[in-house]
Amino acid sequence: MPGEGLKRKLVAILSADAVAYSRLMRADEEATVRELGARRTLLYEIINQYGGRVVDSPGDNMLAEFDSVVNAVNGAVNIQKEIKLRNADIPHDRRMEFRIGINLGDVIFEGDKIYGDGVNIASRLEGLATAGGISISGTVYEHIKNKLHLGYHYLGEQEVKNISEPVRVYRILWEPEIAGKGVGPKRSGKRRRQLAIAAIVILFAGAAAAAIWMVARVNNFYSEKTDSTTEALPFSDRASIAVLPFKNLSGDPEQEYFSDGITNDIITDLSKFGELLVIASNTVFTFKGKSVNVKDISRELGVRYVIEGSVQKTGAKVRINAQLVEANSGLHLWAERYERDLNDLFAVQNEILKTIVTTLAIRIDTRERARVLRKDTKSLKAYDLVLRGWDYFSQTKRPANMQARQLFEKAIELDPLYATAYVALGRTYLHSFLYGWSEFPDQTLQQAYTFGHKALSLDESNASAHALIGIIYRYRLQHDLAVKELERAVELNPNDARINAYLGTVMNYIGRPDDAIRLLKTALRLDPKMIPGFYMHLGIAYYLKGQYNQSIRTLNSGLVWYPDHVFIHIPLAAAYAQVGRLAEAQNSAATVLRLHPFFEVDFFGTAFVNPADRNHLADGLRKAGLN
Repeated sequence: MPGEGLKRKLVAILSADAVAYSRLMRADEEATVRELGARRTLLYEIINQYGGRVVDSPGDNMLAEFDSVVNAVNGAVNIQKEIKLRNADIPHDRRMEFRIGINLGDVIFEGDKIYGDGVNIASRLEGLATAGGISISGTVYEHIKNKLHLGYHYLGEQEVKNISEPVRVYRILWEPEIAGKGVGPKRSGKRRRQLAIAAIVILFAGAAAAAIWMVARVNNFYSEKTDSTTEALPFSDRASIAVLPFKNLSGDPEQEYFSDGITNDIITDLSKFGELLVIASNTVFTFKGKSVNVKDISRELGVRYVIEGSVQKTGAKVRINAQLVEANSGLHLWAERYERDLNDLFAVQNEILKTIVTTLAIRIDTRERARVLRKDTKSLKAYDLVLRGWDYFSQTKRPANMQARQLFEKAIELDPLYATAYVALGRTYLHSFLYGWSEFPDQTLQQAYTFGHKALSLDESNASAHALIGIIYRYRLQHDLAVKELERAVELNPNDARINAYLGTVMNYIGRPDDAIRLLKTALRLDPKMIPGFYMHLGIAYYLKGQYNQSIRTLNSGLVWYPDHVFIHIPLAAAYAQVGRLAEAQNSAATVLRLHPFFEVDFFGTAFVNPADRNHLADGLRKAGLN
């Protein structure tokens, strides 16, 4: 008989893995091996204490199975508590932390080993956990949600490697100050306020799934597939350019933040030249780590020029290679190698920018050139701290946001006049407000505002500071002030896709869909893979003008990249209904309810100032069968 001799059983599977193990080994092999041995002994003891069995323990990983899912979770919580206590007296850069993932699934036993999707899912859950954290599957959550005094943060349905169906993922909140606070998608007395806020949050959070009930990791929204049938984007009248992610040649994965930071800075500085069209970092970073052909890049992004490069940071030295390629012909217009002291890094960056501008024969007056090339700190250490902070900030997780905040604060201690560091610090407070990570949201938003204004007092030409203040004004419903600040930000940095998109969303809210379309189309040109909330708003802008078929095309373009993003499906259902495509409208409506079971028409669109716009959206949604 098929499967004869194989034993199956439903068990709780725990997967644990050491964080930054390779870095610790490079720093001190002997100390790391000793520490790992002590940690493995601790894990064995606690797993045995809670009735579990260690199945495998290769390298810095450990796999265990439990007959009781409650025991598995209790064991994991106690592992993390004990490790936290032991790490308290260890320097931060030498601490060994673990990520833990737990799944409940059917597995195959072969001798002492276990196999199957249940094991694979536990491993993927471990990869979704933060350092010192625990991630669990939806099946685990259903079994323990009313049995343990823990909190649970719903991370949405996650696409995980080699698993055909999305997995519902929760993060366990086990710290004493937050234990017992469930923050998953459930009904509560605050539900109406949460739903109303969520309609605004998704548009400004800067992360792909900022809705309160379906926060998910940004990386999972960026599909690795590309549509080979996509038409080539047209070339701009301006010189168009894409800066591909500079390769990290340091041989140390921990230095990725540095090469990424150099790439982002070059993109940001080039973006300030109005004569250029510069593709946003959000889009170019989807090519990171891939073998690319510059002609394909030119076709997909509609650019005439591509910059490629590499960074190697060794001790107090930095080596940067950069080349400018005419994409269509493959002709190398310029290439240079810089090997300098780290203290000369800013000079090297400016030299690269000047050479690119000169090579492209762009006429820029002296004053404008000076504004763009000016650095707002001379402290390389402060600059490095900000780069590290952005790396944490981009993870869009509460612990990482706190780590980013600490790094930005240290940068300000080193250079109290560093405007960019104040903007960065303000954005961590804005994220705390947007994602519900603060007990006092009004105070948190005020802190973001304070740091934004501090940055402007140091550098009035800082586009990001104006954008931060503009977004805050939007949440305070001060729309005129929001428009003023965001228009100034666009003036200072016309190539910043997100600033254009932020201003476009505000225009949509205040009943100016023509302006919204202009700005959001610019954002889409600069960043073809922009976050889904902006696709939603461009689709809504066309919808509000009665251009339903264009709305449908736009929203479906967003679904190519974000097929399960509920806030694209919502206006799509309405647009289909308005043109009489009722079967497709009902299908979209069903998708909305699958992704967000508690959706209510009355709360979608509450951020729109004009009652006629709110009624227009509600009319389409009700025609689609939503209530």
